[in-house]
Amino acid sequence: MVPAALVTQPIPIFFIVLAIILLAPLLLNRLKIPHIIGMIVAGMIVGPYGFDILQDDSSFAIFGQVGLLYLMFLAGLEIDMYHLRLNLRRGLLFGILTLFIPLGLGILTSMLVLRLDLTTSLLLGAMYAAHTLISYPVAARYEITKSQPVLIAIVGTIIAVVGSLLVIASAVTIKRDGYFNPVALAWLLCKITLWTVAIVWAYPRLTRWFFKTYSDRVTQYVYCMCLVFLAAWTAQIVGLEGVLGAFVAGLVLNRFVPAASPLMASTEFVGNALFIPYFLISVGMMINLRVVVHTDTLTVAGIMLGVALVSKWIPAFVTERINKLGRPGGRVLFGLTTAHTAVALAVVTLGYKMGMLSEVVLNSTILVILVTCAVAPIFTAAGAASLRISMLDQDEMIRTNRTNNTLIAVANPLMARGLVELGLLMRNDRGAHRFYAIHVRNENSRAARNLSHESLETAEKTAAAVNIPLTGIERFDLNTVTGILNALPERDITEVIVGMHRRSNVIDSFFGKKVEQLLKATNRMVIISRCYIPLNTVSRIIVAVPRGAQYETGFSRWVRGLARLTRQLGCRIIFCCHADVQPLIRGVIYHENYGIRCEFRTTDSYDEFILLSGRINPDDLMVVISARPNSVSYTEEVTEMPSLLQRNFAGFSLIVIYPEQFGEEVTLTSFSDPMAADLSTAQSALTTRLWALLRSARALLNRWFS
Repeated sequence: MVPAALVTQPIPIFFIVLAIILLAPLLLNRLKIPHIIGMIVAGMIVGPYGFDILQDDSSFAIFGQVGLLYLMFLAGLEIDMYHLRLNLRRGLLFGILTLFIPLGLGILTSMLVLRLDLTTSLLLGAMYAAHTLISYPVAARYEITKSQPVLIAIVGTIIAVVGSLLVIASAVTIKRDGYFNPVALAWLLCKITLWTVAIVWAYPRLTRWFFKTYSDRVTQYVYCMCLVFLAAWTAQIVGLEGVLGAFVAGLVLNRFVPAASPLMASTEFVGNALFIPYFLISVGMMINLRVVVHTDTLTVAGIMLGVALVSKWIPAFVTERINKLGRPGGRVLFGLTTAHTAVALAVVTLGYKMGMLSEVVLNSTILVILVTCAVAPIFTAAGAASLRISMLDQDEMIRTNRTNNTLIAVANPLMARGLVELGLLMRNDRGAHRFYAIHVRNENSRAARNLSHESLETAEKTAAAVNIPLTGIERFDLNTVTGILNALPERDITEVIVGMHRRSNVIDSFFGKKVEQLLKATNRMVIISRCYIPLNTVSRIIVAVPRGAQYETGFSRWVRGLARLTRQLGCRIIFCCHADVQPLIRGVIYHENYGIRCEFRTTDSYDEFILLSGRINPDDLMVVISARPNSVSYTEEVTEMPSLLQRNFAGFSLIVIYPEQFGEEVTLTSFSDPMAADLSTAQSALTTRLWALLRSARALLNRWFS
């Protein structure tokens, strides 16, 4: 045994904690035991009630509290808000059950079996009703956080904790004043309502401004942490638990931290690597097994433990039957809602200090915490494995062995990050998706080589931040377009992402010569992006779809890409299209089960879409589905589309998508004009331009004579 005096210094204390965080999962994974239990048991062993290697001092109190807040923040941050709304009714039912069944059963057993008075029984009933999502990391590790049982459990947790706090406040008021004070309870409800409205109103507006102003990932992470602890602090001021404040902050910041973003990866990494394990170890250090060996304590602890487990199993069982979740879903639901830690400790400590609870009840509660913290991850892991397999089977049913290979053209480091983030947010997570970043240079100077290396390095770092591999391609070719075209067949590219050209003079075209040449020479899907705001601050995606777009080869591909982008951003998407196209877009989204908020506006032409420009906000993202000449959806309006965009949407974030089409790739015919096309293509382009000039002349004459 290591003497306590040897581990009172910060460095050895931190080393022992890190060693526990490192070794506990490695050892317990071989035994098929959730690592959460290992953290808690390790805390018991090294804590003051074990071998007294580490003292449960202020450092563990601080880091443990931070870890609990971090755990609840991640729970709110990782929720799929769309599916949460879909399961809100089921979650409300479960929340009512998991609040009132433990509350009622706890009051009855406390009064009839333990012979306690009504006020003390109310306090214990509230302790049984409240629970902590301590096994949520197990659900996150199995990637089932967006499943129905987890979402139902989260809604139920909110209701159970808030209801328990109201009951605790009532019990304390009765004990202090000698009677029930409805005015105090009404004032508490009023403060909670005002606090919630203030957080929901202020946080999104402040976050959108901050993310637009400061793009550094470290700065954004620190900003998010400030909001989390501010919400937790103000929640305590109004009479709530800090964990609820952290959870609400996670819900509000949910849409600003997409799952595939580097900011989310950094947030999860810091929490899972340090703060959450610190919290689990601190929970173990508070448990004293020596106090439960007495006969009286064991008897009371057995009664309390039976009530705690049964009262949480009944709501999970009833909800499983009503919603047909299956046995794995029921196990996950029970595992997530059966652990008692923070609120239980707060309740018994408060009751003990006020003379409402005896030392026997206090020690029995510690045993309840120990057993429920051990049982919760076991049941969660047992159900999560089967639930994950069923989710994979559902994805396999809609998977069609599709493979996406995205080529991102990075001309400079400033544009590289935004283009790569766009590609990552549109990533196909139900099939193979490979990413390539290309930089083409036609000179061998040191400046050109440095620019190429910096651009590709920025792209690779952006993808590596979310653990997605990206291959950098440095080409020496005639020009940028030729280099991209030569890379398409080499990597079997399915879509190309490029930045939008900035006009340098009046006679310059909207897309620029390079993009126009690229569109003529390839039939792959081309995505042209110009975003003035960070993608995670987008409030709506507005899509203009031409008539006949459903007949193009790449129709379903761009619909799936926009659906994935919408799901990552958590915003709404509005399709402005003809009535004939709407059922097919809706069919692709629903068949793929993306679960996004999509709306439709019937428009028969681009002119009607232009009329909507007055209702578009600076935080909206405009997406225009265009078409190449000689394609099915190509019309005269498509020809005028670039000039319409330049006149009406010059200051808005814009993405133009040219869908994939059948046809042979254009062959490069000469070195003098590397992008020269065949005669038919040139004639078609010339004819299109002539018709555009005739229409412009006709419009000018009509305006003149009128």
